[in-house]
Amino acid sequence: MAMPSAKILVVDDDPAIRNLIYRFLGQKNYQVEAADNGRTALELFSKFNPDLVILDVNLPDALGYNLCEEMQLSTDVFVLMLTSRTDTEDKATGFEKGADDYLTKPFDLRELEFRVGAILKRQRTVSPSANKQPLVFGHLSIDPERREIKVDGDLVPFTALEFDLLNFLARHPGQALSRSTLISEVWDYSEVVGDQRVVDVHIGQIRKKIEQDAARPSLIKTVRGFGYRFEAPSPAEKES
Repeated sequence: MAMPSAKILVVDDDPAIRNLIYRFLGQKNYQVEAADNGRTALELFSKFNPDLVILDVNLPDALGYNLCEEMQLSTDVFVLMLTSRTDTEDKATGFEKGADDYLTKPFDLRELEFRVGAILKRQRTVSPSANKQPLVFGHLSIDPERREIKVDGDLVPFTALEFDLLNFLARHPGQALSRSTLISEVWDYSEVVGDQRVVDVHIGQIRKKIEQDAARPSLIKTVRGFGYRFEAPSPAEKES
């Protein structure tokens, strides 16, 4: 039996962009609805129950970040933010509110297709049982079965992508992983597309949640000019 096509809600007040995405994704056999403002978006969201929302940051009656947060209060919907801004702080705000990925305008439709497909694949992927064993690193514990992160025994909220990124790094301790490798393995793009700095933004958010001092990280080390490496604490560090 064929799997039903994913449902995508497109929210953008620019009719040219909104209609372009609507038609393009419809041609890719997704079920698509569209809204041009926040109020309509929330109404459609409750009726349509989408798997993914493609959400513009700036709407005439709402801020996309706030809509993202509100939508995820009731469901675990994936959110792909659209923005004309390129600064890192802007992207960090979106990720703090629960966004799974970012696409900067103007964008290529092929890149949009890659990102949508990669996001939706995460909800259908079943991890091998060997990768479902909990990991414990001192004050940090990662439970892939329950998809939970605890720091000092306290549950810490993580977005789906933040969890996948930390889990992947932690399962390759001591290994320097390039940004392109992380994009390929975690975002699951078949090829590297877009700005690889999205990895840096997510790492920054994760560090704030798991490091005792995010400015001097001990668990996720930067490999300058290359990527990142997860450093498991030494036995002495675990006991401290």
